[in-house]
Amino acid sequence: MPVIALKIDVDTYRGTLQGVPTLVDILRRNRAGATFLFSLGPDHTGRAIKRAFRPGFMKKVSRTSVVGHYGLQTLMYGTLLPGPDIGKRCADTLLSVREAGFETGIHCWDHIKWQDGVEKADIAWTARQMNLATDRYLEIFGEPAKVHGAAGWQMNAQAMRLTQRYGFAYASDCRGVHPFMPVQNAEIVLCPQLPTTLPTLDELIGIDGVTEDNVDQRLLQLTAQPPHWGCHVYTLHAELEGMKLAAVFERLLTAWREQGYDLISLRDLAAMFEVERLPRHEIMRGQVPGRSGTLMLQGPEFLA
Repeated sequence: MPVIALKIDVDTYRGTLQGVPTLVDILRRNRAGATFLFSLGPDHTGRAIKRAFRPGFMKKVSRTSVVGHYGLQTLMYGTLLPGPDIGKRCADTLLSVREAGFETGIHCWDHIKWQDGVEKADIAWTARQMNLATDRYLEIFGEPAKVHGAAGWQMNAQAMRLTQRYGFAYASDCRGVHPFMPVQNAEIVLCPQLPTTLPTLDELIGIDGVTEDNVDQRLLQLTAQPPHWGCHVYTLHAELEGMKLAAVFERLLTAWREQGYDLISLRDLAAMFEVERLPRHEIMRGQVPGRSGTLMLQGPEFLA
């Protein structure tokens, strides 16, 4: 049976408090597995205003209701309002996800700081951000995280190496077509990547007649035929599918089951493959339709 692994990125304080419980309820009602990846430090969403000067960012904003999805208060965190510490203030919510039977892992410490800064950061900056996140996860859950999924699919060479050094069993830090072992500059990183294979809702809405009302139909067209590897990874967001687009997500879950998919976590997906037999692929930067800037991509197969 083909599978779709559900990867849930939790970016904000509001998304944690409101979106996460809604998603837990939807997933349990639909008997679906999923992996929740948490932002564990301060919510500085308001500092994303710097992206207004990035090519393509304002075009993306004009297609999606940023205020409607994130809320005005969230858009002031880190600028006009202090950013709430998500891990400290929402620890009970995070623990309730594990208690409900879902896999949990690390998204980042400071979402905006990581997404906007990691590409050109040095090893000291990168290690500090990952240390803060791993320490906070251990403090909350009492055990190390086994999965990492980078904010905005943004990584650098040092961060890739650190996924191995920190002992993550697998990661989902990039976009691609199937699970693989990452290679950068001819160096194999011993942490399998389970890349996001499907577009996100905000990448589809506003393009070629796609709206919030019919975006699920566009996504279902992409999953109508099972992929060659038998698996997809779909990234959703607590701030979208857990809030304003919750009904869209529930329709997707029903339709994916009707298409013959099993809905699972990243942990369950990783268990389907033998690490030693995964193909090795270069990791590279590139663009994805509907998203501004560049991010990490699964590159060509490494045959050396």
